[in-house]
Amino acid sequence: MNTHMRINSRRSVAGAAVAAALVGASAAGAIGVGQDLSSTGGAARLSGDQSKSIEAAVDSSRADNVILFIGDGMGDSEITSARNYAHGAAGRLPGIDALPLTGQYTTYSLTKAGKPDYVPDSAATGTAWATGTKSYDGAIGVDIRGRAHANLFELAKKRGLKTGNVSTAEIQDATPAVLAAHISSRSCKGPAATSKSCSAEALENGGPGSISEQIVAARPDVSLGGGAAYFDEKAKAGTYGDSTVREQAEQRGFQTPTTADELARIERADSRRPVLGLFARNNFAVNLSGPAATSDGATKPPAKCTPNSAKPSSQPTLEGMTSKAISLLDKGNKKGFFLQVEAASIDKQDHAANACGQIGEAIDLDQAVQAAMTFAKRDKHTLVIVTADHGHTSQIVETGTNTPGLTATLLTADDSPMTLSYGTAPEGGSQEHTGTQVRIAGYGPQAGNVVGLTDQTDLFFTIARALKLEK
Repeated sequence: MNTHMRINSRRSVAGAAVAAALVGASAAGAIGVGQDLSSTGGAARLSGDQSKSIEAAVDSSRADNVILFIGDGMGDSEITSARNYAHGAAGRLPGIDALPLTGQYTTYSLTKAGKPDYVPDSAATGTAWATGTKSYDGAIGVDIRGRAHANLFELAKKRGLKTGNVSTAEIQDATPAVLAAHISSRSCKGPAATSKSCSAEALENGGPGSISEQIVAARPDVSLGGGAAYFDEKAKAGTYGDSTVREQAEQRGFQTPTTADELARIERADSRRPVLGLFARNNFAVNLSGPAATSDGATKPPAKCTPNSAKPSSQPTLEGMTSKAISLLDKGNKKGFFLQVEAASIDKQDHAANACGQIGEAIDLDQAVQAAMTFAKRDKHTLVIVTADHGHTSQIVETGTNTPGLTATLLTADDSPMTLSYGTAPEGGSQEHTGTQVRIAGYGPQAGNVVGLTDQTDLFFTIARALKLEK
C-alpha cells in the first residue's frame, strides 16, 4: 500500500479504532480484561527476570532521527485513567507502555527573579526541553532576562537535519511554538496581539514578529496543527505587509493543506517546499464526549464515553499526522530528522474537567506512539521519547466519594466504575496544573538517558547528544 493510500485509510480506520477502543466496545484489545486478578501472581506484569531485556534496550549509539511525544498535562493519573478506561487495570497502553526504559523528570519553572516556580505552564516547560534553559511562565524560547536561546530545530537545521512539528492545538500554542519562535509572551500568536502585547517584538518595530510570522521565517520542513485564525491575520510590516501570514507562507513556497485528503496528496517536504498544514481555526476537536464532572457527580451512575459528533471528518488524526510527518521527513533523507508531536488537549480537557475528552486525547497519543514505534523498530536508528510537559489536576478517587471538588464516574473496560475528581477550581472554572514530576520513557539509541530522576532541561541535552547537535 503506498503512503497516500495508507494515510487516507488511516483517517477513517484510525478514527474508528479510537472510537471503538475508547467507548469500550472492543474488549479484544484490552489486555488483562477477564483474567483472574485474585490469584497469586494474577496481576503480575513481569514474566521473570528482566535484566537481559533491559540490558538489550540500552543502546549508546548515535541516533539518526528523534521523535519526541509530548502529552500536554499528561501526569501519571492521566495515563492511568486512560489505561483503565480503554484496556482495564491489568492492561497496557500499546504505545505509551511499550517503551522499555522509563524515568521521571522535574518540571518546575522560574520566576523572573530566578526563584523556583513549582507549578509551571507549557511555555516555560517547552522552553526548558527545547533550549535546555529554565525560564518564566509564558516565555517562548527566551530566558528570565528575555534573551533568546537556540532551540533544537535551529540546531538540527544547522546540522542539515529535517524538522517537523505536529500538534492538535494551534501550531502557535506553547509547545510547538518553542521550536519555531523566540518571544516574551506565548499570547503573541498573530500580528494583532503582538502589536498590542509584545510591541517591542512586533515586525513594525523592528522585532522578529508574532509566533505565526516566526514559524514562516523558521521554515520547518513540516508543521501540522490548528491555528489558521492567526495565519489569516494581515502582517503589519516587511516585504509581505499587505498579505495575510498564510498568503505570505504560500508566496514563500509553503504547501498549505487544510484537510486530511489534501495532506495525503503531498509527496515531498523540504526547506524549498515546506508543509504548513492548518486543519482548524483554533484547536482540534476532541475525540470523545461524555458527562461533565460536577459537584454532585459521585451520586450519578457510571457512564460510557461516546464519539464526538462535532469532530469534522476532514480533520486528520494525530496518528495520521504523525505517520505522514515521518514519511515526509524520512523520504530521500540521508542526514536524519527531529520530529515533535503533541497531544495538546489532554491538558485542555483536564482544564475543563472533561474526563472523556481527556481520556480520548491520551489514547489518540497512544495510537500516534504506536505508529512511531513501528517506524523506529524497522529503522533501528531512531530514538523515540514519550513524556509530558507538566502534571494536571485529575485524580482517580474512590467511587462514590463526595469530594469537595468535581467528579465524574465512567464505566471502564473492566466493567467497573472509575471516578475522576477535579479539585483545583470551582465548577465552571479552569482546573489548574500541578507541580508533580512526570513520566519520561524512551526507546532506541540514547534512551538510557531517561532512566532515573532527571530534570526537564536534561531532555534537551539527551536529544542534542543523540543527534550530535552543537549549541
